[in-house]
Amino acid sequence: MVPPVEVSPLIKLGRYSALFLGMAYGATRYSYLKPRAEEERRIEAEEKKRQDELKRIARELAEEDSILK
Repeated sequence: MVPPVEVSPLIKLGRYSALFLGMAYGATRYSYLKPRAEEERRIEAEEKKRQDELKRIARELAEEDSILK
C-alpha cells in the first residue's frame, strides 16, 4: 500500500475557496428563487380554487337541468 501524499496548500486553498463560493452562490440563488416559487404556488392555489368553483357551478347547473327535464 502506498503512503498518503501531502497535498499542496495552494490546492487545499483552491478547493476550500471553491467550496465556499459554491455555498455562497447556492444561498444567494435560493434567496432569489424562494419568493418567486411562493408567488407561483399562491397563484396556482387561487387558480385551483377558481377552477373548483367553476366545476361546482357547472355540476349544480347540470343537476338542475336534469331535474327540470
